[in-house]
Amino acid sequence: MRKILSVIIFVLCVFMYAQAQEIINLYPDKIPNAKESSAIETFTRGMYSKVTKPMLEAFLPEKEKATGAAVVICPGGGYAVVVYQGEGIPTAKEFAKHGIAAFVLKYRLPSDSTMIDKTIGPLQDAQQAIKFVRDHADNFGIDKNKIGIMGFSAGGHLASTAATHFQHPFIDNPSNPSVRPDFQILVYPVISMQDSLTHAGSRNNLLGEHPSKTIVDEFSNEMQVDTTTPPAYITHAGDDKTVDIDNSINYYEALRHHRVAAEMHLYPKGGHGFVLFHPAEEWMAPIFQWMKNSNWIGAH
Repeated sequence: MRKILSVIIFVLCVFMYAQAQEIINLYPDKIPNAKESSAIETFTRGMYSKVTKPMLEAFLPEKEKATGAAVVICPGGGYAVVVYQGEGIPTAKEFAKHGIAAFVLKYRLPSDSTMIDKTIGPLQDAQQAIKFVRDHADNFGIDKNKIGIMGFSAGGHLASTAATHFQHPFIDNPSNPSVRPDFQILVYPVISMQDSLTHAGSRNNLLGEHPSKTIVDEFSNEMQVDTTTPPAYITHAGDDKTVDIDNSINYYEALRHHRVAAEMHLYPKGGHGFVLFHPAEEWMAPIFQWMKNSNWIGAH
């Protein structure tokens, strides 16, 4: 009887493991742009800090619900922490529920102590995440031409950077798959690094306290839009006192002037981080409608 019980427990454990979300080491070999450091990665109150080992966590839909679309999710945190639990996990689960494969990105946080060039560290991880999902699209049941990127706050800056800087991969890319996301979803995003508009903490963490005008302009993504920039969904609250809503408005205007399809949802109230106070099924409903209207997912 004990032997049978042991077998049953073993089978249940295997089944539960098979149903668990997959944790993916973003760089199986050497991490680019990294240097020896005594920094110790920590996870406290649902947030990562001092990230040195970038990872993806995959949330895959049930096969019968799968639409073929996928999203790489970049939580925010001012480039100081990664708000993994609050912005990443619930969002990914809601995507999977709607048939969209979701990959939460734990990206490296810019630091002179862990990186040779901290300005490109997070972008390398975003590009590598897109490359990985595209490289393994068949394994995940994903359409290689329906892989988007999503970001919140500073993660929105990272997502929009990936959407405007894809022509220059900062990663090893011998097989040369495109690192261009097919679409971008930005939630109360930091877009600009200009003095008059940026979120100072995000800029200082990414570019340093006294960046040159050249580097400020390069990472002001409203200035980097062109006709090849992927379509966008943008949402922001007008009373956001942390990241000025003009980040979203100026980015939308740049997209519009370059004839890039974009949809923007602005709310009079909600403040910064409004997704933390509302169920994902509520604030994400317009996103799914936009994805249907844009043919990223079917109408079912």
